[in-house]
Amino acid sequence: MASVIKEQKVRTSRVGKKPIPVPAGVSVTIDGQHVAFKGAKGAAALQVHPWVTVQREGDELKVAPRLVTNDGQHRAMTGTMRALLNNMVIGVTQGFERKLQLVGVGYKAQAQGAVLNLTLGFSHPIEFKIPEGITIETPTQTEIRIRGVDKQQVGEIAAQIRAYRPPEPYKGKGVRYSDETIILKEAKKK
Repeated sequence: MASVIKEQKVRTSRVGKKPIPVPAGVSVTIDGQHVAFKGAKGAAALQVHPWVTVQREGDELKVAPRLVTNDGQHRAMTGTMRALLNNMVIGVTQGFERKLQLVGVGYKAQAQGAVLNLTLGFSHPIEFKIPEGITIETPTQTEIRIRGVDKQQVGEIAAQIRAYRPPEPYKGKGVRYSDETIILKEAKKK
């Protein structure tokens, strides 16, 4: 009996297959596994994982796995690196922003230089030091805008500020994201 050898199709990440468009005004430097971007909003750099290769073809970046296998880890890493590089291109051209709202009587925020002063109902005010590469604005006393080039850093700073006073479930008082929905609990009845 002759056995039929089935040809295996090597799968790749759907996200990893997409090329990354590089808009005009963005300079890209590829030095081995180190990729750096420079644009109107600032600069960003990433050390790409050794399993992945990055090449520039015209006005696009192509990300590919170094080894073509059916191993899911190589595919996943290709998609992850492509997403991180795409976020850097968006960051240096448009930037990222998170908005926070303060809900509660007497809750207020004020940005002064490199410090964000928060009054959140504690016995003392909170002074949050703004890290380099991040700008924080307070258009009103109950609104905070966090901007930066690095998507991860912007999200992390927003989460740190929210963690000082997360929204409580009965009245919804606290620091919340502007697009966040708080499901309120019903108070205990007698």
